[in-house]
Amino acid sequence: EEDMYRDAEEIEREKILLCETSSSEHKLSVAPEMDIMEYCRKEWRGNTPVAKKMRKGYEAVAQKFQSIRRVRGDNYCALRATLFQALSQATQLPNWLHSEDFTMLSENLLSKYDWIKQWQLKEKLGRKMGKISDEIKEYLILLRKKWKSISEIKGPVEKQEACDKLFKNEEEEYSLYEALKFLMLNTAIKLYNDAKNGMRVPVFSWLLFARDTSGNPCQLMHNHLNHIGHSGGLEQVEMFLLAYTLQYTIQVYRLYKHSTDEFITLYPNDPEEDWPVVTLITEDDRHYNIPVRRCQETML
Repeated sequence: EEDMYRDAEEIEREKILLCETSSSEHKLSVAPEMDIMEYCRKEWRGNTPVAKKMRKGYEAVAQKFQSIRRVRGDNYCALRATLFQALSQATQLPNWLHSEDFTMLSENLLSKYDWIKQWQLKEKLGRKMGKISDEIKEYLILLRKKWKSISEIKGPVEKQEACDKLFKNEEEEYSLYEALKFLMLNTAIKLYNDAKNGMRVPVFSWLLFARDTSGNPCQLMHNHLNHIGHSGGLEQVEMFLLAYTLQYTIQVYRLYKHSTDEFITLYPNDPEEDWPVVTLITEDDRHYNIPVRRCQETML
């Protein structure tokens, strides 16, 4: 099958590289940092128009960041990159994690919306599933606990080590993504109800529920959220939903959009001023990596 992005030589080199890479490295959720331009040269060696555009994009990112950390490319990729960045710079619990009824969220929603019983939980090996509300409650408690413990670490090196350790523990890591997905459903329900009641909602909310496959929160759950991490990742409009849920601005360098107005995209595009910012890199709006080590800003 012809590859429109890379020439034959590049594809062959990649096959050799994959064979040389040890299987243990594939299990790293977030790989160690690497010089951003060295990474670019390794990934985009050819002279295709796409390769040239990617190199230009990476050069632009390298004006702001020195290094890149590659994120494991499964269907949790967008959640993984965003949460890793948020925790890496966390200094306090977000307001929504302070709420007293936060851990009761699954029970409260299930008591109102019977269709949530069809929420697709991640598979747990070696034990039977409990009640769906108990499982989700467990994930939410873990999210608050991990966010609190990491945000209380003062030293940047120690904080980074704690994040690396968490993202090497598959059981905990995937539980956190399930918590995020459920929180996204909760946000979607709120937005949908607000719009129905004539309240002002962000523009992306209209787009979210304008799709044939997600005309309401139930359809959104069945056709989209249930598939994230299993058979699909986050679509563009769901990146807005994730940002709105976390109350973080997600700034993304979209390399294939280099030299256009969409090269740097903000989710949401009209963020609250006090929301923290996390930065990601994507080559195709499907897989996301993490830029690290912000360059020193110099005054002219």
